[in-house]
Amino acid sequence: MSERHEDGQITTTLLDGGVFAICIDRAEKRNGFTPKMLIELADAYTAFEERDDARVALLHAAGGHFTGGLDLPKMAAYQQSGEALFPADKVDPLGLHGRRASKPVVVATAGICFTIGIELILAADVAVAASDSRFAQLEVKRGIMAYGGATIRMAQRAGWGNAMKLILTGDDFDAETAKAYGFVQEIVPAGEEYAAALAIARRIAAQAPLAVQASLANARLALMEGPKAAIGDLSAITARLAATEDAAEGVASFREKRPPAYRGR
Repeated sequence: MSERHEDGQITTTLLDGGVFAICIDRAEKRNGFTPKMLIELADAYTAFEERDDARVALLHAAGGHFTGGLDLPKMAAYQQSGEALFPADKVDPLGLHGRRASKPVVVATAGICFTIGIELILAADVAVAASDSRFAQLEVKRGIMAYGGATIRMAQRAGWGNAMKLILTGDDFDAETAKAYGFVQEIVPAGEEYAAALAIARRIAAQAPLAVQASLANARLALMEGPKAAIGDLSAITARLAATEDAAEGVASFREKRPPAYRGR
């Protein structure tokens, strides 16, 4: 087996309409993450954040599974070091430390989606699951704990008891449960998850980029610091957006009954 296949890779492609596709590619190992893949994932999110022509990211995986989680034998030394999963100078795909993507991330998941896979979904903004998806936060079964955000975000989405049941037992659950708990927003037949997620990403990318980013930032502020903090920012954000070229284009396109052509300015 080649080194590329042994350690996996993360590939990126800029698609039409400003969708930046990020692919987890280690299908022969159920896309289990290695240290190399974690670094490349942070590189991919950083490239997405820094490209003006990339408006929305679409995270997906090669093969029939999203990810089996961390490849523990390959990750053992990395975990024992106590280091963060991702380089400090890069965008953190889990949105926990340092830089976070300011633009939306959509996820397409299928088959097995364990541990860090769930945490990547919880750190994203919209997720589509194939009907054959199976989820599990397995860390307690391996003598460790979830440290990519599950202990924080699962309870926000699913409620305390539901989150603790999943985290403290490591039990697996299906796509219907994931949707009921707010982890994923749509379920589609297996094999259609990428197309469905891409359609959502393209609809987001067609909107005014500055307005999308401002909306995302304000919603995150409300979640992290509470409604009062988010309300306090509304007037300034609204005034700033109203002065943009995109706001003028929004009004003009409405008056002229044509699709808007937003430029992110």
